Amino acid sequence: MSAVQHIADVVARQAYQSAAASTSAAAAPPACDGGNDYDGRVGVRISAIFVILVGSSFGALFPVFAERHRGVGVPTWAFFIAKYFGSGVIIATAFIHLLAPANDALTDPCLTGPITEYDWVEGIALMMVFVLFFVELMAMRFATFSTRTAAERNSSGSVVMRDRRASEHVPGEDHLGHTRDHVDNPSSTDSPPHEPRKGAFEDVFQGQSSIAQDDDENGGKGRTINEIEDYSAQITAILILEFGVIFHSVFVGLTLAVAGEEFNTLYVVLVFHQTFEGLGLGSRLAATPWPKKKRSTPYYLAMLYGLTTPISIAVGLGVRQSYAPNSQTALIVNGVFDSLSAGILIYTGLVELMAHEFMFSATMRRAPLKVVLTAVFVMVLGAGESFPVHL
Repeated sequence: MSAVQHIADVVARQAYQSAAASTSAAAAPPACDGGNDYDGRVGVRISAIFVILVGSSFGALFPVFAERHRGVGVPTWAFFIAKYFGSGVIIATAFIHLLAPANDALTDPCLTGPITEYDWVEGIALMMVFVLFFVELMAMRFATFSTRTAAERNSSGSVVMRDRRASEHVPGEDHLGHTRDHVDNPSSTDSPPHEPRKGAFEDVFQGQSSIAQDDDENGGKGRTINEIEDYSAQITAILILEFGVIFHSVFVGLTLAVAGEEFNTLYVVLVFHQTFEGLGLGSRLAATPWPKKKRSTPYYLAMLYGLTTPISIAVGLGVRQSYAPNSQTALIVNGVFDSLSAGILIYTGLVELMAHEFMFSATMRRAPLKVVLTAVFVMVLGAGESFPVHL
């Protein structure tokens, strides 16, 4: 009887240990994949470097070139479409191509530790929004303070008082009051009586040439403090936008380099996406009033964007044997940087590309309703470009 009892105890103990092991195995996180889905086809992948280089560079450079050389015959409505279509692409990139992949990366089952204990994607994006707001706020205040100090030191009393009164904050004369206008293009909205009135699309899309011309002639001394502040805000917004799209471009290039069977689809999508995103960036570069000493800056920024993805593809091909996009390190890095880029583009898209362009733009407020509705439609169409496939 004791032998039977002993056997029963052994069997029960083994069953318990087996069940405990199964439960432990089920509860343990799966091991992260240490490799990638690279499946050869080096020639096609190398071709992606040059095809995307041409597409993204053309998208970013052509609006700047065409705006500087109106003799090439590009109609103004084409700039109008490129500007607002590109805005839609950039806004959708923040939500569709950055937030979603960041969530996928930072909630991957193989990750453990503090990274899994908080909604880091939304938290990082939110922190980035506040950081950018603070940076832009300080840039505007610094520009205003510097201009006021120089004016008070070098100008006559009447000019100083007029500029000081223009820069003082009056309740209601701000963005929320909708009475403090951004300087869109004085030459397009206040045409002299002897000059023919430009068309609606020409009024909306202009490079603010009068402000840039003023810089060229007298170093910007003839501008008011509000114009200096607006110019500073535009330059800051452009640099923020450039920073965000470059972050995004780096990781999509690495992903394309080691993609597996989805490579063909990703290749085609990236060509169009990077080109349209470049158009959005390039149209913003073209519409910014660069002073004479910095007239080459938009070309440099456009070329930097055009080179980022091809260089990332080349780097990805170079490390294809060791780069593991599904490893813990890669998932955390990709997730964090995608979250940062999402915060950058959300802030830029909602504040600069939507609020400033539509609600706080004197030119757009004076434009015919059909022009405003067309701009909104084109922007939504650009956002729709980002929906078919996740990058």
